[in-house]
Amino acid sequence: MKKIQLNSALAAAVKAALAAGKIMHANWHKPKRVNSTAAHDIKLELDVRCQALIEKILAAAFPQIPVLGEEGDTGDVNAEHRWVIDPIDGTVNYFFGMPHAAVSIALQHREQSVGGVIYDPFTDEIWTTVKGGPTRLNGKIVRVSNRSKLADAVIALGFSKDKQNLDKSLPHLNRLARRVKKIRIMGSAALELAYVASGRLDAYIERTINLWDVAAGSLLVENAGGEFHALPAPGGKLRMCADNGKLRRKLQIGSLLK
Repeated sequence: MKKIQLNSALAAAVKAALAAGKIMHANWHKPKRVNSTAAHDIKLELDVRCQALIEKILAAAFPQIPVLGEEGDTGDVNAEHRWVIDPIDGTVNYFFGMPHAAVSIALQHREQSVGGVIYDPFTDEIWTTVKGGPTRLNGKIVRVSNRSKLADAVIALGFSKDKQNLDKSLPHLNRLARRVKKIRIMGSAALELAYVASGRLDAYIERTINLWDVAAGSLLVENAGGEFHALPAPGGKLRMCADNGKLRRKLQIGSLLK
């Protein structure tokens, strides 16, 4: 495969994210068709429709790059380059009419993110970055926070969907709630990572999560001066923590991610 120009790839990803976000916003208050439901999750027909639109726009610009997506894969996802897509991150929020959901698109080279876009259609905020560059929010460079004391920190926690991980996470919620300024459980991994990258949150922790939830946001955090740590979890998932580079040890992340 010929060398990919990151700025061109980023432009295509931005175009695709904006288009999918437009569909999300237009259907926000409309009845939504549920494709499947589980104890802690919902899959919508709009998830599929948004991913199809994203794939169409990306393929027009880069027909040779396969897609690894929440709603299915296209091509050889083990290729040198691949797109990693979550068409609606925060589907449960979106289904219940809560405006906290986003489009997440990453470009990966040899399974490492080299470009990332996260778009929130409800605030019209778009975070962008490429390998070696800064993280930008609506074109303006952003950085992680400087807060280093737990008592000053606002952190986000995500709760996995199976009983074992829920049981392991709850004691840490109890521990951290007594030590940090505030805990937020917001329901969109992509936006939580974008918020860490732009200093709104100081850390975000999740015991079990999918690659498409974090592929773009992890690069946003790192290029904004923060740290992203991930460990493999069963089923091809990840255990992860993102922070401003000052809190990971104080949060005792190692014990939470075991």
